[in-house]
Amino acid sequence: MSRLTYETRTMEPDRAVVASLITPDMKKEGISPENSLEELIQLADTAGVEVTGQIVQYRDRPDPRFLLGKGKALELKELLQEQEANTAIFDQELSGAQVRNLEQLLDVRIIDRTQLILDIFAQRARTREGIIQVELAQLTYLLPRLSGHGKNLSRLGGGIGTRGPGESKLETDRRHIRRRIGELKRQLHEVTRHRQLHRSRRKETGIVQVALVGYTNAGKSTLLKALTDADVLIENRLFATLDPTSRTMELPGGREVVLTDTVGFIQNLPHDLVAAFRATLEEVNEADLILHVIDASSSMRDEQQKVVDRILHELGAGGKPQLVLYNKMDLCEERQKEMLHGGSVYLKVSALNADDMDRIREAVQESLSAGLRTFRIPAARGDLTPVLYRIGQVVNHRYDETDTIYSIDVSRGEYDKYAYLLAPFATEDQGEPMKH
Repeated sequence: MSRLTYETRTMEPDRAVVASLITPDMKKEGISPENSLEELIQLADTAGVEVTGQIVQYRDRPDPRFLLGKGKALELKELLQEQEANTAIFDQELSGAQVRNLEQLLDVRIIDRTQLILDIFAQRARTREGIIQVELAQLTYLLPRLSGHGKNLSRLGGGIGTRGPGESKLETDRRHIRRRIGELKRQLHEVTRHRQLHRSRRKETGIVQVALVGYTNAGKSTLLKALTDADVLIENRLFATLDPTSRTMELPGGREVVLTDTVGFIQNLPHDLVAAFRATLEEVNEADLILHVIDASSSMRDEQQKVVDRILHELGAGGKPQLVLYNKMDLCEERQKEMLHGGSVYLKVSALNADDMDRIREAVQESLSAGLRTFRIPAARGDLTPVLYRIGQVVNHRYDETDTIYSIDVSRGEYDKYAYLLAPFATEDQGEPMKH
């Protein structure tokens, strides 16, 4: 076991006051401070922390020493004492110096939004790849802040913000952390290489991939279970599932595709986390179709949709074919239903409605289709038959004196891979329906 693993000791339960600084720049960036603070409280609940109070300050710019102004920081200290809280959670990312100053002033554990999300990921990671990626993100976050987390690391020996890579006498000098980061990157590179091999094999066999993406707690895992009977954790919490899960889904025409549930997105997703999880998130880039799941009942629906679109763009998947699924329609008020829109292709669904699941499968089949194409294959070119079955669904085939004529519902993107082989045999004739 790594020296960077925290000790587990008896500790007092986590009680926290959340704090947020609201600046004019947040409005310019399209961030809703109220929604962000509400989300921070949900994140704290997911991490197992009881939030006992909150404090907000409006300032033109952050205070370099305490983030909040000195007077508001003292007000926060009084509130922490009044609520008997042992943790202060900030909605903004803190520098090492700010953490050190706040610890000295408040005498409680100091956590920022990034560290809180990393803590949740540390709790939820189950696979070797997930554990490596979380530890790498945590150490990358910790390295420039070592001087600010000394007291923080030794205060209670565990709990929120201290899971995963850890402490031992501040035990982690920079050289040791850099060495560990290098080792984790090597391990992650090996895992990534295996993942790429699996991707190549899937492509060679013509397997079609569909990715479920969306804001955390939009209902992706519930949809995965409803569409594929997958045995996955379903919980009404942010980041209830972390490691991606893939299952086979059968389409109405009988063809099978691989449906993958990816980690949920969130606004202000830590850059270190995105970097560490890039190998996993890049599964989205390999998908033939993206199912963008949106919680239609959320008051932050439009804002969440923009966050997911932005992250998809950053990952290089912004131009992928996309089907928008407005989920949780059973929880929507009439006014919310009337305001829904999703570009050119979208469905209003509930993961609890079996008919809606059939509609999704039909829409996926339609979205993956590039239309019906006919190929006249000479008897001497029987080697092309497996390729024809790979590029889509064979709707029918018939024979004349010398050739076999195939009508194929071509999968979007698949034909391009084999066009150089099949283009000479393509015909405008769509053929007649096959008689079985």
